[in-house]
Amino acid sequence: MTTEPSRMPQMGEEAPDFELSAHDGQTVRLSGLRGKPVVLYFYPKDDTPGCTIEAEAFRDAAADFERAGAVVLGVSPDGVESHCKFADKYALNFPLLCDTGHAVAERYGVWVEKNSFGKKRWGVQRATFLIGPDGVIQQVWPKVKPEGHPAEVLAALG
Repeated sequence: MTTEPSRMPQMGEEAPDFELSAHDGQTVRLSGLRGKPVVLYFYPKDDTPGCTIEAEAFRDAAADFERAGAVVLGVSPDGVESHCKFADKYALNFPLLCDTGHAVAERYGVWVEKNSFGKKRWGVQRATFLIGPDGVIQQVWPKVKPEGHPAEVLAALG
């Protein structure tokens, strides 16, 4: 178990590459998406209130992201079965990636110690990275509030 959080990559740095399974059976490799902007958003848990608000907002803005040429990827430590239920329940139209061992969350510095009602545990800090077509991070939202967040990301995409 991680004992201290990793450093979060910043604007202007190369995005750490990864390969993860998506809920739809595909394997997604970040470097395989070069040439397109990528919206990589980390969220704590499928089908929880804040995560559902955020996922539905990305779903509802899918046409806008498509017009901008961007790929949206949601990442959490949940497994394929959980992601499938979440995607089906809310008709999500973008890949949910399974980071069950939280290795990618650690590489992006979003696997952090949380304190909830006096209990400490490790989990994902809600954060988003806008990665340019060249694989370089263009913008980082380190602590995301789910409401209206996709609009902020779209604005950054221009």
